[in-house]
Amino acid sequence: MPISVIQAQEIIIKSEQIRSPKDVNTALDNMAKAITADLGGLDPVILVVMNGALIPAGHLLTRLNFPFQIGYLHATRYNGETLGRELHWIAKPSLNVKDKVVLVVDDIFDEGTTLKAVIEDLNGHGPTAVYCATLVNKIHDRKPAGFKVEYVGLEVPDRYVFGCGMDYNEYWRNLPGIWAIREDEMLNL
Repeated sequence: MPISVIQAQEIIIKSEQIRSPKDVNTALDNMAKAITADLGGLDPVILVVMNGALIPAGHLLTRLNFPFQIGYLHATRYNGETLGRELHWIAKPSLNVKDKVVLVVDDIFDEGTTLKAVIEDLNGHGPTAVYCATLVNKIHDRKPAGFKVEYVGLEVPDRYVFGCGMDYNEYWRNLPGIWAIREDEMLNL
């Protein structure tokens, strides 16, 4: 259910910053170094997962000092619902991935079901390899078995997090650090 801008402003009071902008920038620098080392000479296609990865990808891609093509995709399993179902494409990948090395950039590796479905779909289009990069990895044991993200910037606890592309009811993607709802406030939301 949508919230008002006043409710969005109030959520900061009920939250705490768990990763500073400095932490985020250091993580992006480290990710860029690793990605450059691994993919720098491979002419990759980089696909940004909308909407969450828009902000972290913008910061990450400016740190990559090699040529690549950039595109986007937008997929969801939720489609306005609270429970995930089958993958629904809002926008298919904007670039052809056949015979290409692909890097998918997303904001968070939470439960991973949607990201895994996106990767499986992309693999059906004939890339030579598909890699994943996420700014954040949420620590818990609900990940899909055997699925991994090759490039991770930061780890966060299993809490509701937002900022750096991740949202709270479509607000606060623009925060330069990462925030989490205080645990004592989760029951009141």
